[in-house]
Amino acid sequence: MGSALALYDGHFRLLLALIALLVALCLQTGSNLANDVFDYERGADAQRQHGPQRVTQSGLLTPAQVKAGTWAVFALAAVLGLYLVFMAGWVVLWIGMAAIVSAVAYSGGPFPLGYHALGEVFVFLFFGPVSVTGTYFVQAKTVSLAAGWMSLPLGLIIVAILVVNNLRDIETDRVAGKFTLPARFGPQFAKAEYILCLTLAFLGMPLLVATHIIPAWGLLTWVSLPLAWRDIRVVSTQFGKPLNAALAGTSQLALIFSILFFIGMLLAK
Repeated sequence: MGSALALYDGHFRLLLALIALLVALCLQTGSNLANDVFDYERGADAQRQHGPQRVTQSGLLTPAQVKAGTWAVFALAAVLGLYLVFMAGWVVLWIGMAAIVSAVAYSGGPFPLGYHALGEVFVFLFFGPVSVTGTYFVQAKTVSLAAGWMSLPLGLIIVAILVVNNLRDIETDRVAGKFTLPARFGPQFAKAEYILCLTLAFLGMPLLVATHIIPAWGLLTWVSLPLAWRDIRVVSTQFGKPLNAALAGTSQLALIFSILFFIGMLLAK
């Protein structure tokens, strides 16, 4: 999304875009590893029945091995990020450090964010505004109005992925003392939260076109609407393990939505 807008504005730099992508992948991988091992240590995975296999809980790796892998991946993100710091300035360093701290603090530390109903807030911030505007910034050395606004629908779709995950694990999270928003307010709240995230993401697009913040080709993202409707139907009617289909489907939706936007910016240029 950030690179699409950089391309449209004439700031696209392939090497910087690829490095930003690799840094984001490393941060996400490190976050997943940290979540795996810290959830295990807090007992959140002890009764998990419906989600994908967790490497620490299943004994495939020891906690020490997973932690070593976590820090190795974060170290790789830091090394790659140093080039972005060199090219775009020290603000990138602070963004990267905040991302690593938040990734660890999501399920680790004295006040794990995901255990205190703050997961959606931090996922939205780092997968929406930080990632989109950050990718744009390392290429353009500035942040455009369009990059800021377009970070919002993408952030909402990514939050929807988290909502499905937490909806599926409501019962086991409650037992483990992991009080996500769905665990606090129940499945109907989670279903409404999911639908609201996707609805706002898609309704925001014509609004941004109408206000001339993005070109009309941005509405190409609406081609992915059938995927959103498919996932909404699953979330609205299913519980437990069947929600894994919506988890994967919403992830696919985020990717396809972004690719369609990139194609739209190519056509608009």
